[in-house]
Amino acid sequence: MSDWTTFTDPQLLRIAATTASVPDLDAAEAGYADYLGFVAVERGALGADLVASWGRPGSAGARFVTMRAAGETDTFVRLVEAPAVAGYRPLTSFGWTAFEIIVDDVHALAARLATSPFEIIGAPRPLQFMPSIVAMQAVGPGGECLYFTMESGDRESSILPPPSGFVGRTFITVCAGEDFGAMLRWYVDRFALRERPVRQSKVDIIQRAQRLSSDETIELSAIGMRQRGNLLELDGYPVGAGRVAGPRPGDPKMLPPGNALVTLEIEQLASVAALAIAPPARHDGAIYAGRRSCTITGPAGELLELIEVD
Repeated sequence: MSDWTTFTDPQLLRIAATTASVPDLDAAEAGYADYLGFVAVERGALGADLVASWGRPGSAGARFVTMRAAGETDTFVRLVEAPAVAGYRPLTSFGWTAFEIIVDDVHALAARLATSPFEIIGAPRPLQFMPSIVAMQAVGPGGECLYFTMESGDRESSILPPPSGFVGRTFITVCAGEDFGAMLRWYVDRFALRERPVRQSKVDIIQRAQRLSSDETIELSAIGMRQRGNLLELDGYPVGAGRVAGPRPGDPKMLPPGNALVTLEIEQLASVAALAIAPPARHDGAIYAGRRSCTITGPAGELLELIEVD
């Protein structure tokens, strides 16, 4: 089912990679391999030039592994080893808060994860406004929040991409902030992303994490990139007296804890070069393949890495 309200030609093409900070890289890699079926394609230590492009020089030398779903070839998950951050709790701070992965059978995956390092925080259930879509939520080995989603209806007409296997690729990245309207306009106006209705939604996992009342809603919407099934969800977190949502804790010289960084493809970097933390440069490795990239800081403090494909 399609419910687009605008039909533009987005500058952002697709999700190329997501990066999570984890305190124990070996354990995290084993979890992704054993329970999600991901395969490692690259290991190493982060170079000083790459982390400088992120504005996070303290992460230089950190061990990392780049992985991908077994049926995928060009969409990656990068796990970076970093010390645990006191005070960090998933779904309570601004920036990237979740990575959403397409799966073939979310109920079967829930059974598999029941005895895994992934903590299920939301059992499979239909979405409030699109009941043919069934999603579950979990927290990974590094405190990264992952959503796993399936289309139970007609997959040909769905806005979701078809899964490439039991577990497929990341197709949505979720960003939270205190000013939903400002976030929406920043992404839509800057990158001409396709809009969908803005919802006032009850989200159990966020209500529990932030100790909100069961009747409280958050403002959210998912906006579209150019390639089918590549979306960015924006969540407006309640702030003010008695609220717990706020900036992500951690050392500002290092990658944020949990859901740390998102890498997207863009046709040309010229439109964002002036915003870049460091000038665009070429990087090697599975994610970059020698292409130019740069990183900008989004309206909620999120690190948005852009790779040029032109």
